[in-house]
Amino acid sequence: MFAAGETVRVKNEWPEALGPVHIRTPHYVRGEVGEIVRYLGDFPNPEDLAFARPAERRPLYHVRFLKGAIWPEAKPDDELLIEIFGHWLERP
Repeated sequence: MFAAGETVRVKNEWPEALGPVHIRTPHYVRGEVGEIVRYLGDFPNPEDLAFARPAERRPLYHVRFLKGAIWPEAKPDDELLIEIFGHWLERP
């Protein structure tokens, strides 16, 4: 579990290279560092639900990113807020 205010990195993994998958984690934040804003609860993993497989419940978080760190042309203080499941996050 991660706590509000904690720094996290989105795993830089690309399982879609191995075949058909359903991923809710945007490719443009993979490998990027963000901050946990809040824990949203535990929900069935949509990556399994998409293929009618049994879906383990996983923690879901709001993660804030500075847009300037992702897109250099963005204003440096603009933010991006994304819902990301915990199995995609790691401590940097």
